[in-house]
Amino acid sequence: MLDTNSPRQPRIVVIGGGTGSFVMLSGLKKITDDISAIVNMCDDGGSTGVLRDELGVLPPGDARQCLVGLSDVPEISDLFSYRFGEGGLAGHSLGNIILSGLELQHGSFEKALEVASKILRIRGQVIPSVLGNHRLVMQDGDERIDGERNIEAHTIVYADAAVRLDPVAEANPRAVEAILAADIVVMAPGGLYNSLLPIYSISGIAKALQQTPATVVFVSHLVNKANQTAGWHVADYIRRLERELGEGTIDVVLYNTAEISDETLQRYAADGDFPTKIDEQGFAGLSCARQGVPLLSHEEIQQNPFDKAIMRTLIRHDSDKVASEIMKFYTQP
Repeated sequence: MLDTNSPRQPRIVVIGGGTGSFVMLSGLKKITDDISAIVNMCDDGGSTGVLRDELGVLPPGDARQCLVGLSDVPEISDLFSYRFGEGGLAGHSLGNIILSGLELQHGSFEKALEVASKILRIRGQVIPSVLGNHRLVMQDGDERIDGERNIEAHTIVYADAAVRLDPVAEANPRAVEAILAADIVVMAPGGLYNSLLPIYSISGIAKALQQTPATVVFVSHLVNKANQTAGWHVADYIRRLERELGEGTIDVVLYNTAEISDETLQRYAADGDFPTKIDEQGFAGLSCARQGVPLLSHEEIQQNPFDKAIMRTLIRHDSDKVASEIMKFYTQP
């Protein structure tokens, strides 16, 4: 729990998309108020995609999940997570609508986040990774795939498939400042090609992670995706991320060793998805430190029946366990 008598609270930065960052933030906010969530800004699916197309706003979905993860007011955070089931708003998240309305009212997505942060009474801050309107593009051999949701559904053919923002984006200066001032940087799990690499492909973010004195911790995925990371080992994620970040940028990888139930495995296997490999041989040649511990949440996530555009993960990390492990890498200044 938060120690208000500490000389200085640890400065923690969490980088990622929506769900993965939400889980990390939910546990880490109990440890420090000095927490910054740097969020992916290229989502174009579901409620977010409709709002972007119809209103011309920036994508609110991932930022909303980070705000909810940092909130200390369950009644209000539940309101931001509420999803309409019927009528013209069917499938829309109320929090997405509020953020988009605030952006239109104030003419700034960052101002919208500032106001929403006050409403939700969050610990810390949510920072867009980039400013302005950008779309995600993947190049897989000669094939170009446009849009975050199309990329998520795409089956990757070539190992050197890469993503970029269009137009090319500069990192948000606030995001760079937060990374450089951090004690710990947490790279949250999430969709590799549609959520994580879009952030780490931004040159300013990569450079800041190379230069920061913080301990950079990557929390590895629980399950591989059949169409993009089939058969991957934890170490494969490190190698792919460091193609963008530079070798040796990641200091520690934290991965789960708890077994997933047979029933859940069968449900994932139906889609061709299997747990990320953690055998000892696969770690050969990995430069970063590694820590394998049971990190699986015992609570299975149920799909919201009104969230029909996006299928959510059934299993997640235990936010408190992950936060506790992350803090073992913190050295008091």
